[in-house]
Amino acid sequence: MAIAERQPLLRNTITVASALRSPRQLSREFLAGMVTTLALIPEVISFSIVAGVDPMVSLVASIVLAITMSILGGRPGVITAAAGSVALVIAPLVHQHGVQYVLPTVILAGIVQIAFGAAGLARLMRFIPRSVMTGFVNALGILIFTAQVRHVLHLPWLGYVLFTGTFAIIFIVPKFTKIIPSPLIAIVVVTAIVMIAHLVVPDVAGEGPLTGQLPGITPFLVPLNLTTLQLIWPTALSVAVVGLMETLLTAKLVDEITDTPSHKGRESWALGVANLLAGFYGGIAGCAMIGQTLLNVKTGGARTRISTTVAGLFLLASATALSSIMGQIPMVALAAVMMVVAVTTVDWHSVKPSTLKRMPLPETTVMVATVAVTVLTDNLAYGVLVGVVLAMVLFARRVAHVINVRRTTSDDGATAHYEVTGPLFFGSSNDLVDHFRYAEDPARVTIDLSRAQIWDASTVAALDAIETRYRAYGAAVAIEGLDERSTGFHQRLTGHLGA
Repeated sequence: MAIAERQPLLRNTITVASALRSPRQLSREFLAGMVTTLALIPEVISFSIVAGVDPMVSLVASIVLAITMSILGGRPGVITAAAGSVALVIAPLVHQHGVQYVLPTVILAGIVQIAFGAAGLARLMRFIPRSVMTGFVNALGILIFTAQVRHVLHLPWLGYVLFTGTFAIIFIVPKFTKIIPSPLIAIVVVTAIVMIAHLVVPDVAGEGPLTGQLPGITPFLVPLNLTTLQLIWPTALSVAVVGLMETLLTAKLVDEITDTPSHKGRESWALGVANLLAGFYGGIAGCAMIGQTLLNVKTGGARTRISTTVAGLFLLASATALSSIMGQIPMVALAAVMMVVAVTTVDWHSVKPSTLKRMPLPETTVMVATVAVTVLTDNLAYGVLVGVVLAMVLFARRVAHVINVRRTTSDDGATAHYEVTGPLFFGSSNDLVDHFRYAEDPARVTIDLSRAQIWDASTVAALDAIETRYRAYGAAVAIEGLDERSTGFHQRLTGHLGA
């Protein structure tokens, strides 16, 4: 996969302690965090407009989220901030009922996320198949790229010169040095040109005002009663689920890029804590920023919590003391950086004709469906949900046809013996009753399940139905060969399912 490309010197596990002992890695962490912040600011401001809240609210919430997750999170390197997916979920509530309902919504969402992580439900991530992850990565690349297109349309000709120059710096500088990330050099150089030459091009300040003033504690302005709970719980649940899904998928993606494990449960409850804090000081929820995380980990080469802490602190400085300078960064420079991230994010190997030819059709179908739904809805969570459900359906359909039933009779013809092979669950056991010759078989029938296992109540119900039909012909059925787990499962349910 394209996402597996790594810098050779980073293949070993790098910790905060080892990074602090290595000036080169430490500088890499600092610079990666800084360039990630520069790419983070305009998106956070844009998402605040979508959500209907003040840009400084989203910026301050992002500072709290980034620093809190740097301390508590289970996946070093992941950038957490006020994300677009959360903004899209919150926006209808704000527009219909007012911004005062955001705080209780964020609090409830944070509590749900803490409970999710504490209950160990993050282990459900193991059920996301590779084809869905591949579709997730490809859709992510498309979304990141298309989100930048609006910044490079209808520009004055100088804007396109700066846009081209940014690409040139990004690709040429690494041929001479890799100590400083080339995207950071590109942003600094292009911004300096604009400031010195007094060029007029769309900049970060044009996305929303950077006042430099930090808000205080978010006031709780709605009544704490059942009516409020009924109003906010659907949005809060959506915020919690979307945030968890994007955060855990991002953590899994970083696991693959770095070949290091992460603690998904810790990442889940830490996100809940971070959102609670961001709600009270800032005012809006967030989750992992996938594009910026890839910029931090893949392009910047960051591997530890140092980079995300630097990102949070530099975002604080950028939103306050450096707000006037940050506001002058040309949007074309940031768009060029994120377009490069988008192109390198896509798993190009997965869409090669040779790869598609070898891949099973169901796997390709799941990948394409994940990409299509994500791009059409502009929501990664929807795409992954559809992909997982489709993968389960296609898997169940394939497995349903792998059981085999072989019939033999004893030498004296007094006993019919059936040997069942394959997994028995709702998809396969519903047809199991059709494999037996009820009217033809003798008075004794044995069903050998030593090469099969019972996985659900549907199978027990099917076996009960088989025994009932044989009983109508005066035949006795003996089920044998079950393993210990299947035996206990069958004994507990047989005769109690109404078959």
